[in-house]
Amino acid sequence: MKLLAFASQRATYSAGDMLFQQGDSGDAAYVILSGKVHLVTNTPDGEAMVGEAESQSIIGEMSLLCNRPRRMSARAITNVEVLRIAKDCLGKVMADSPRMSMEFSRALAERLRATTSELDTIRNRQLSLVE
Repeated sequence: MKLLAFASQRATYSAGDMLFQQGDSGDAAYVILSGKVHLVTNTPDGEAMVGEAESQSIIGEMSLLCNRPRRMSARAITNVEVLRIAKDCLGKVMADSPRMSMEFSRALAERLRATTSELDTIRNRQLSLVE
């Protein structure tokens, strides 16, 4: 984490501020140091909350790593302090630090596991409705 602190910029957001918008390019990831952020997506029926992130969470990394537009927006719900890690800085830190690369990979794997578990729960509910 110390390497990330040196390779990042500290930023603060007030409640209601957007950290990033759906459709933006993934130019940075954010480590939340304090505060709470809602992750929201635009749907035909309006805005839908898809998640919440708090202290020690990493957000925005998927778009950064996949080189894709952001699939959701991030809005500060409270005053928030973050480390903003630019794409080129993250690549350098991961190349220079196998340990950091492993920790980052572990965090991504855990997020994938949680998402897969949620999808299994939804699928099982749908199957029980059909039966």
